[in-house]
Amino acid sequence: MNGELLITNANLRAADGSTITADVQCRNGAISQIRDGIAAPPGIDVLDAAGRALLPGFVDCHTHACWAGDRLDEWQQKLAGATYLELLEAGGGIMATVRAVRAATRGQLAEGLLDRLNLMLRHGTTTAEVKSGYGLTTADELKMLEAIALASERWPGTMVPTACIGHAKDPDEPDPVGRTIDETLPAVTAAFPGIAIDAYCERGAWSLEESLRLFDAALEAGHPVRVHADQFTDLGMIPEAIHRSFVSVDHLEATQPEHLKQLAGSNTFGVMLPACTVHLECEPGDGRSFVDAGGSLAIATNYNPGSAPCPSMQLAVALGVRRLGITPDEALTAAALTPAAVLGLDDRGSIRVGQRADLILLNAPDHREVAFSFGANLVDRVWVAGASTFG
Repeated sequence: MNGELLITNANLRAADGSTITADVQCRNGAISQIRDGIAAPPGIDVLDAAGRALLPGFVDCHTHACWAGDRLDEWQQKLAGATYLELLEAGGGIMATVRAVRAATRGQLAEGLLDRLNLMLRHGTTTAEVKSGYGLTTADELKMLEAIALASERWPGTMVPTACIGHAKDPDEPDPVGRTIDETLPAVTAAFPGIAIDAYCERGAWSLEESLRLFDAALEAGHPVRVHADQFTDLGMIPEAIHRSFVSVDHLEATQPEHLKQLAGSNTFGVMLPACTVHLECEPGDGRSFVDAGGSLAIATNYNPGSAPCPSMQLAVALGVRRLGITPDEALTAAALTPAAVLGLDDRGSIRVGQRADLILLNAPDHREVAFSFGANLVDRVWVAGASTFG
């Protein structure tokens, strides 16, 4: 029965990180009971977890999973010594994917995205944010956002779109910043009111001043704002983001300690992307210091064709422990409950009565196995709103 489910003998992660064993009942797509010895109502689906770990579905709050083409040749250049910024400044990197996306149809983009979302679902991601940003013209950014909406209609999980209209600068466009602010932003506002606006503030991409021009216009138009910042260079975005109450600052690999502490003391989330630092072979963000200073940390895959070809939040959790210095329990919170808050979703990310029944069952008894193991998919079953979608 859709949304009606009883999972018995499940190992659950308690608030203190310990493990408790209980039954979990779901009705109308939400968790209705958590206790021992729940009697199965007539007609309900029943699964015996047999002491395996039950977790909330992962929430991947930073992806670029809508794209066309590939970047394998560029990767070989990187292996030969080219840096990410050198490739970007030479018209490669993001611009290589931009050219492929412009050549693709809306339907082709939607099909490619749907395939990737289903792969993410099999690895336990039940909620995903997906950005535009590989179009860079008004028409192509709208095409991407329409493709994201099309794929969302066919995916059982929840997809949250973001308009990353400041992702890069087209070298063939004489005034990319002005055109984006004066033309693309109003078009996005008309077609997708209230969608989050994002930009990549970095050397070789959008400067601090250019990014703030876009963001101030976006805020004026009623959009929440997220920002890529401090991936390779701390350009001073964090104080500006805090002042303007941005939703999140994402990347944070090169953030200066004083700025990281400021972010931790604010209401703006910090999103770190450990798989990206492995693929680009760069220093990770200081997750340990950020959490110790009281920061609200989310981790995400940054799934994209260039800097993070990683669909698995399981791997993001394992790398979060190894690269960011956080504990397994902190990493699991940063992979579900906190990113749900980043996306404005307070109905998921934990196993509590009243929460949406987005659940994953591991082929392991201990929730810490997700952080300990890497390279294999530990997820045996996935439910979205109490309905089985994988396994």
